Amino acid sequence: MGTLTNGQILKIAMEQSAIDLSCKDTDFLEERNVVVHSGKSPDCRKYLELPFFCNLVSYGGNIVASVDPQIEEMVADYINHYPTEHCFETPNFHVLNDALSPFGMRICFMAEYFLPDLEYLTEQWVRNLQDSVKSGGFTFRLLKAEDFKELYTEEWSNALCEKRKELDVLGIGVYEGEKLVGLAGCSADCDTMWQIGVDVLPGYRKKGIACAMTGALALEILKRDKVPFYCAAWCNIKSVRNAIKTGFRPAWVEMTAKTAKLVEEMNRRS
Repeated sequence: MGTLTNGQILKIAMEQSAIDLSCKDTDFLEERNVVVHSGKSPDCRKYLELPFFCNLVSYGGNIVASVDPQIEEMVADYINHYPTEHCFETPNFHVLNDALSPFGMRICFMAEYFLPDLEYLTEQWVRNLQDSVKSGGFTFRLLKAEDFKELYTEEWSNALCEKRKELDVLGIGVYEGEKLVGLAGCSADCDTMWQIGVDVLPGYRKKGIACAMTGALALEILKRDKVPFYCAAWCNIKSVRNAIKTGFRPAWVEMTAKTAKLVEEMNRRS
């Protein structure tokens, strides 16, 4: 495993968030809230569409808002009026949503991000998780990008992303014989941090497969001196439980506005 510490991992995450938001990494440690103008950066997480119109991030203390200049005052008023945690939930975020409406924008994405706790996520812990799964007759395989070619299907859509195949760099597969029953994949979203996604086939869940795969992949990422991170909606209890059980801990939250047209399209029933 690499020589990263929990403190270094958190600093790397804040440095990346600073790149994404066009702010300073120390802004996340301020007691006061910070509002900055969003800009573009070639070093941002690859899936982000910059500049943001409105994106709020908190590492638990304050809020850093990366915004379009025309809404700077409005967003500052919002984040300074309510406690940090309430700015990311109902009923308060309806205030922000209503204020964004005249600009043709709406709150769209809300997510919690997790980082590994290296005091918990150890090689011995992951070995124990894997041994428990192996006792059920399953095997583990380390997968590379060339192994993913036939796996861009709906059942593996959390572990892999067909739209950004070039970012999928590493995976852990769990097999029953030659049948793939679980897949954890990671995408190289930026130079320092790789994001983990997990899928397990129905009928093979609640057997510890997701946790064992997540832990094994996290260690493989750390061996490459990259920071593994994990994202889940806070209402996705299954995913959050997997993160916590594996040894990941909540690190930051984000809330992002997108165009009302995009939100409408995403809500349209097929």
